Amino acid sequence: MKVLLVQPTTPSTAIAGDDWFVFEPLALEYLAAGITQEADVRILDLRLDGDLKSALEGFAPNVVGITAYTVHVNTVTRLFEVVKQWNPAALTVVGGHHATVAPDDFKSPHIDLIVVGEGVHPLREILRRAASGSRFDDIPGVAMPDSDCFTPLDDATAADLDGLPEPARSLTTTYRSRYFCDWLKPLASIRTSKGCPYRCKFCSLWKLTCGKYLKRTPQMVVNELGSIEEESVFFADDESLIDAQRMKALASLISEAGIQKQYFLYGRSDTIARNPDLLEAWRKIGLVRVFVGMEFFRNEDLDYVGKKSTVNDNDSAVKILHDLGIDIYASFVLRPEFEKRDFRELRRYCRSLRLDYPSFAVLTPLPGTDLYDEVKEELITHNYDYFDFIHTLLPTRSTMKSFYKSYAWLINTVLPPRQKISFLRKFPVREIGPILGRSIRIQRRIKNAWKDYDAD
Repeated sequence: MKVLLVQPTTPSTAIAGDDWFVFEPLALEYLAAGITQEADVRILDLRLDGDLKSALEGFAPNVVGITAYTVHVNTVTRLFEVVKQWNPAALTVVGGHHATVAPDDFKSPHIDLIVVGEGVHPLREILRRAASGSRFDDIPGVAMPDSDCFTPLDDATAADLDGLPEPARSLTTTYRSRYFCDWLKPLASIRTSKGCPYRCKFCSLWKLTCGKYLKRTPQMVVNELGSIEEESVFFADDESLIDAQRMKALASLISEAGIQKQYFLYGRSDTIARNPDLLEAWRKIGLVRVFVGMEFFRNEDLDYVGKKSTVNDNDSAVKILHDLGIDIYASFVLRPEFEKRDFRELRRYCRSLRLDYPSFAVLTPLPGTDLYDEVKEELITHNYDYFDFIHTLLPTRSTMKSFYKSYAWLINTVLPPRQKISFLRKFPVREIGPILGRSIRIQRRIKNAWKDYDAD
């Protein structure tokens, strides 16, 4: 049995796409590790190698599995059409985040099976059934596109992160030098937990674990870290720092093991504000960057999305990270209601905190979130290519042209010239020209994004 697992590229219709980061396809590496005894497995990363037809013809897989976030839905559906045109008998399987929260969107004649939730165990059973010619319709965690019958994966099995195999990183050897986020390159990824106990209404990750925060045993994380060759490691958790005691224990074990790497992880601002000693411990073992979902600069906006953190938490977290010399990837959300004065206030706020790397995404009601259920009747487009966190899906209060002009202005002016130069110095000299070129192209696309809706 030959299995091809595919990581899709972001559609060209989307803005930014894979320009600023390309993380290793950890989910596919987990899937591959779970079926190495049942099959000959290959991973094709279309973000770095865009030739699906050559892979199909050269490898001749019996099964093709593709993962998808919401922005990938149209792209992935077309990829499966290519697969079926190549070989109608090939078994096609879709999985990933969007398949879990909105499986009905993959009811296509080109898709045979939909994996909902954690896919390692279902995919292994799919291969066993395929080899024996048995039915698929009663496999836990697998939905049939032509049927409403579905058996969920057992809760205990889905929650057992320690029971999953170690990701098959050897299958991405040819790509590994090109996985990156900004200047962190090459960048490996590891998962130490899953889920979140908070209930932000623009997020569905907490729903995937029924509000539970699932954790791996720290020693297993250390063992896996020891096998990773890259110097830089991204923690692909929904939120890494929530269980402070566990993370302190993990930091101690990493230190005792003598593992020397630099780390990049997610952290809520209120968690950081409450646990400066935890951040200090991690700084000592190599933490160089934290992705902080600051979201907004006003408490009323934070309350609107149910964040359960405050502007004071944001301010405290920034001070703690600055004092420790840890880079801050500060993520902000732009509400469609924002007008020129809101963009000006946000720019002023970012400058007051001396943020070196603020990023800005439009509030996006993704399927599976409470926000989507609340506003889905107001959406101005249902084209998933535009679910890229830059195209607004809701009406803007000002004209859309004015909104995107202000958006582009914010990105272009939020950093003073000296900070821009300091940021660019983090990159090798040979990369600065291409980075500036990409920045200019993306800013131009954002400024003109309002025109995309007429085209759509």
